[in-house]
Amino acid sequence: MLLTLMQTTEVTDHSVGLADLILAGGWLMIPLVLLMGAAIFIFVSRLIAISKATSNDIGFMNKIRELMYAGKVPQAIKLCKGVNSPTARMVEKGIEHLGRPLGDIHSAIENVANLEVSKLENNLPFLATIAGGAPMIGFLGTVLGMVEAFMNMAQAGGSVDISLLSSGMYTAMVTTIAGLIVGIPAYFGYNFLVQKIDKVVFRMEANSIAFMDILNHPVE
Repeated sequence: MLLTLMQTTEVTDHSVGLADLILAGGWLMIPLVLLMGAAIFIFVSRLIAISKATSNDIGFMNKIRELMYAGKVPQAIKLCKGVNSPTARMVEKGIEHLGRPLGDIHSAIENVANLEVSKLENNLPFLATIAGGAPMIGFLGTVLGMVEAFMNMAQAGGSVDISLLSSGMYTAMVTTIAGLIVGIPAYFGYNFLVQKIDKVVFRMEANSIAFMDILNHPVE
């Protein structure tokens, strides 16, 4: 029993915590931690922006149709200004161009739509870069860790101790795992956001067509 207690105490004393693993990964853990923070920030901020872009569109086009058919153009503009969504800004720009050829109105709406989509896609390329770059940084740590391990073996000569290899092996394994932990969620997060933006773009296109139909058929 005493021997078992001593073995348990020895295992506890040599247990490795998360902080120890991060330190064992070396200086490459610093950019990986920063990239993880950046990926989380970009994903959350873009998800919030995309959700806001679609949350205020419920029933909006029906109200615009009613106001336009009733000839209440100022009220329609006021409604657009009171709704914070890409569709509202598109329609507002279209109403401001009333009296011009339909082609000019359509071009103005498309320009606003392109700007709105660009806002939604802000920082997404950086998130894609994190998804591809973080595993590469982890792989770099693997190479550096193996080089360190072999250098320690060469310096030790014939008396090779496992403790000489532990530092390099820790760096190799920890950085690889950390790179994948950062890169894999960033990859899936990027594709998830792209899919959400595609749905927003489709809805914007549908609302643009609906508004042009209103202008083509001003009365029911």
